[in-house]
Amino acid sequence: MPAAAPLPADSPPRGTALEVLGAFTRLGFTSFGGPIAHVGYFRRDFVEQRRWLNEAQFAQLLAVSQFLPGPASSQLGFGIGLMRAGGIGALAAFIAFTLPSALLLFAFSEATALLTGPIATSAIHGLKLAAVAIVAHGVLRMARAMTPDATRATIALLVLVLTLALRAPWMQLVAISVGALTGALLVRAPTPAADGAIEVRYGRITVGIALALLTTGLLVALAWPTRAPVLGSVFAAFFKAGAMVFGGGHVVLPLLEQSVVTPGWVSHEAFLAGYGAAQVIPGPMFSLAAFLGAQVPTGAAPALGALTALLSVFAPGFLLLIFVLPAWSRLTAMPRALHAVAGVNAAVLGLLAAALIDPVGRAAIGGIGDVVIALVAVALLWNERRSSLWGAGWCVVAAIGLGVVG
Repeated sequence: MPAAAPLPADSPPRGTALEVLGAFTRLGFTSFGGPIAHVGYFRRDFVEQRRWLNEAQFAQLLAVSQFLPGPASSQLGFGIGLMRAGGIGALAAFIAFTLPSALLLFAFSEATALLTGPIATSAIHGLKLAAVAIVAHGVLRMARAMTPDATRATIALLVLVLTLALRAPWMQLVAISVGALTGALLVRAPTPAADGAIEVRYGRITVGIALALLTTGLLVALAWPTRAPVLGSVFAAFFKAGAMVFGGGHVVLPLLEQSVVTPGWVSHEAFLAGYGAAQVIPGPMFSLAAFLGAQVPTGAAPALGALTALLSVFAPGFLLLIFVLPAWSRLTAMPRALHAVAGVNAAVLGLLAAALIDPVGRAAIGGIGDVVIALVAVALLWNERRSSLWGAGWCVVAAIGLGVVG
């Protein structure tokens, strides 16, 4: 990357880490539905309700999180915490959003009995419908800001169609790149990014430290000499997985399976059990690392294995975000770059719309009754002052009722 221009000196954060911790703790316990649904939860909570950032700033953070490898929704939350309360706020966002799911997965063997039976099955199905409603609400709201003209609407539609047709993990990078190029060449109207500058609250030293830690971690992970199940091997396996994955939680699963099942550290049955548990709890899919790390027979305490795996899989994406954000912020201050970002935002909207159809909608919608439940939830969510728990509660109650009647 070319030499960075001088960055602004650290400035007092606009919020507090405690404030960030409280907001993300609630989301850590209630954000069901996977990474795409998390975008909807974050947008509703931090753009519409708390107004910590505007639509354009949210779109920019979402675009850069989608573009970088790593857990996209967690990177987005990390970036929101960073903008709100600096580095401590970013750390608070990560801990609060991730800890509930990590603890639940760590203790999942004791909880499996509670997730059986028709009532529990219907309740879990209701949470999936809530995810559909959250994503649909977010896509509809974001479309007003991201696709205000025919050019950007066309970009979003093309990305939607191509993503559904090709179903390839690399389509995300292609879509964002094409959106940036098309936006730079064809978008001429004023863009929402013009009032959405991302304020970077750290300087060159922080950028250098992030790059040094990322580079050192990758070199150590790639050069680690043994495949024996020791803590160092756990770090190497999960750090490489976190650095190589594009597309979020579901895409990291093959890498994790190759890392822990192929060498015989974790059985295939245990891996699938952990994956199944990760599907029905709130929070990031990458928290599956806590379950897998605890399962690896390192000789250390299972909690230490879980912590090593969890931190290792998240670290690359966060360090890369810290490194890239200053350059991204300067880039988006250029007039032509604003048009490119507008194209990227339209492409991201297309990716979200495609994910709404598949896998979010496909995994949850089983009939007309599910469609009605989800549509009512979207209507409940349309009131910006109403918590997303209204929509989620309606979906769970209605799904249980539908299951009893059915």
